[in-house]
Amino acid sequence: MKLHVINTGFFKLDGGAMFGVVPKSLWQKTNPADENNMCSWALRCLLVEDGNRLMLIDAGIGDKQSEKFFSYYFLYGNATLSKSLAELGFHEDDITDVFLTHLHFDHCGGAIKWNDSKNGYQPVFKNAKYWSNEQHWEWATKPNPREKASFLSENILPIQESGQLNFIERSGNQSEGIFENINVLFVDGHTDSMMIPHIQYKGKTLVFMADLLPSVGHIPLPYVMGYDTRPLITMTEKSQFLRDAVENEYVLFLEHDSVNECCTLHQTEKGIQLNETFSLSDL
Repeated sequence: MKLHVINTGFFKLDGGAMFGVVPKSLWQKTNPADENNMCSWALRCLLVEDGNRLMLIDAGIGDKQSEKFFSYYFLYGNATLSKSLAELGFHEDDITDVFLTHLHFDHCGGAIKWNDSKNGYQPVFKNAKYWSNEQHWEWATKPNPREKASFLSENILPIQESGQLNFIERSGNQSEGIFENINVLFVDGHTDSMMIPHIQYKGKTLVFMADLLPSVGHIPLPYVMGYDTRPLITMTEKSQFLRDAVENEYVLFLEHDSVNECCTLHQTEKGIQLNETFSLSDL
């Protein structure tokens, strides 16, 4: 197995929204804001190369939304999904599986594009199976008012219409055996049935953190995003995960941290804290 970082650029979100009830005087120590209170975030995906399978985990924002839409998020950087794949010698048609941790626009938008006539949408990865789960699909296609702006029908419905949609079965908070060397943890605090893949890699367990832990700045337990639909559940899930991460020496792959690709944690007298940060290539 080989793992590759897929950079798709950066965007900005309001710092207060990203840290919920935590005061700016605290969170700005790790995530400094600009003059508009906006913090920079990565749109970092992961490519899993394993035998005949080439799996992309999450797909970034993409480029099909309107200029007005993108004006809210201040996208910047030269990296794109297609360019990052090409730099590794791959093409969109080589992807066999697209694993979407959840269907918020910044995680799945890059998996769907305009068709040639610009009058409809189609999957970017025409040869791939797209993976979600039944519970989250129901949640995303019938969105609540709080999340409606994050679940865009043009990012979601074309997956089903193409016939490429597949569901991972949830059993409790786990799913095992769907993919070789990959198990899935389900969490419900950020959004219903978000999937957190645990990948066995070079004798370690690498965990793709999605929005359970967006950055190293979110390690302290109360540092929970204002975007989370059930913040108290997030705290419970996060508390258990942090204990598991220390006990099992997990490597955490950070999707949104604008500086750090990976990190590990350790137990201290003051609780669980950041241990090391490093690039995926350092493993």
